[in-house]
Amino acid sequence: MSTKAIKIIYWTLNVLFGLAMLADAFGGITQQEAGKVVLQHLGYPMYLLVITGIFKLFGAIAILQNRWMAIKEWAFAGFFINFVGAIASRYAMHDPFSELIPPLVMMAIMFILYYFWKQYNRTKIA
Repeated sequence: MSTKAIKIIYWTLNVLFGLAMLADAFGGITQQEAGKVVLQHLGYPMYLLVITGIFKLFGAIAILQNRWMAIKEWAFAGFFINFVGAIASRYAMHDPFSELIPPLVMMAIMFILYYFWKQYNRTKIA
């Protein structure tokens, strides 16, 4: 794959994933009704919505930047834990498989983004 293609794919996925996580963070911090309904269904306390929203905000900022690589690695790890937790929580509540699809898709996008981030860094070195 060409260097230009890697850069385009990386930045496209980076911006889209970052915006999605920023939107999710905003929903959590402002305690949107949809988030409250999900947390209540899963049996989690409502204050978790704000806590995870703040972490998602910082995580999205970390994902969108390219200066501090260790911070970005930790943000990827945090989002992975978030998605696995969402999948496990839905599964534990015996939710239909359709409820598992959104976090599975976002986790897949995150893994693809992570792969292209590593490729992008290799192109900067070469």
